[in-house]
Amino acid sequence: MIVLLVWWPTLNLLLAVFSWRVPASVTEHDENEPFSFFIVIPTLNEERVIASTVDHALALGSPETPVRVLVIDDDSDDDTRAILAGITDPRLHVIHREPPRARIGKGDSLNQACGYILSHTELDPARTVVGVLDGDGRGSPDMLGEVTNMLRDETIGAVQCGIRIQNRESVLALLQDLEFGVMMDSVQLLRDLLGSVGLGGNGQFIRLSVLASYSWSDSLVEDYEFALRLHLDGVRVRYTNSARVGQQGLPDVPRLLRQRARWAQGNLQCAHHVPSLVRSRAVSNPALLDFLLALIMPWATVPMSVVFSGLVALSVVTTTAATTGNVLTAAPAIALASVTWLFLLFLPGLVWGLVHRLRLGDEPLRRCMLAGLCYPGFLLCGVFATWRAMFRRLTRRNSWAKTDRVPDRPVVAE
Repeated sequence: MIVLLVWWPTLNLLLAVFSWRVPASVTEHDENEPFSFFIVIPTLNEERVIASTVDHALALGSPETPVRVLVIDDDSDDDTRAILAGITDPRLHVIHREPPRARIGKGDSLNQACGYILSHTELDPARTVVGVLDGDGRGSPDMLGEVTNMLRDETIGAVQCGIRIQNRESVLALLQDLEFGVMMDSVQLLRDLLGSVGLGGNGQFIRLSVLASYSWSDSLVEDYEFALRLHLDGVRVRYTNSARVGQQGLPDVPRLLRQRARWAQGNLQCAHHVPSLVRSRAVSNPALLDFLLALIMPWATVPMSVVFSGLVALSVVTTTAATTGNVLTAAPAIALASVTWLFLLFLPGLVWGLVHRLRLGDEPLRRCMLAGLCYPGFLLCGVFATWRAMFRRLTRRNSWAKTDRVPDRPVVAE
């Protein structure tokens, strides 16, 4: 139990150090030929946000980074199609998917979008970039310029941008911003150093020349699985937090549990890549260690939670038995043990709350500390979600409903 209690805060303290790491800059190039961008927005019943999302995506374009937006509508049955029809910008392209191909997965939607883009023969695949934004994605103003700077290195095939949560008025939404804005940001900065950056559904940018040789799978985490195959083939993936994408946080626990269970089940699906990663000459040993931790931890969460719960129960029983009739004598030891437990339990969240305040500076310290105190409960939700994912994986249930949006608000990523 001591090992389990000490390992987690120690790991978080080490990761927090990487919050201040600046990704290595790309070697300067003399050429300034612009990249062109196709921003793909997969949609299904996005009437609450799609108009604003398209407007923001089109506004990202500049003379140096000309942009076209491709919305691939997965047979929406709300007003999404009518709203798209009302947008007259010639840079907007729309594909409406029809049954039986519709609603069979985000990966297939992205593959159809990629085929459409590749059909534009006037495009130079090496200098065309395909970005993916979710229906609620809001890119920071110079996002495409930052991506361009990285992709001037021809060895880089894909770039992942940082993520922020926009609607963080509630503590639950702020906890999600704590996770994406600082904790996962630190993880990705470390992965950028190790060579194991993962791609996410929001804010991933991939060269069209790379996409000509790859396709997205039907995995529940098609983005991360795609990145794994890139790494296996030696295609470099970089991370930048100089460009960020804002997205909506989930407003209640049931929807959060459903989302996290889907992600956990997707990671369980990706475990079949472990043998290939171990054999690959393109994956360095430090990167391999990170991949193994990411792919094995979801499988280990269930037995570890059982072991930890058993140790807690055993500790309570033995402590109670040992102090029967001698409570006053044992009180100092019990108090010291309780304080130590609480310190180790709450330390990681308080560290990330402080990092959020120092690094991002857009939330009051009291809110950051409150979110930090709630962080253990947030992690417990992840444990419950992993249990659900394991059950669904073992029963071969792979279908999931999409995440509902909340009404849009005019906020972009900072």
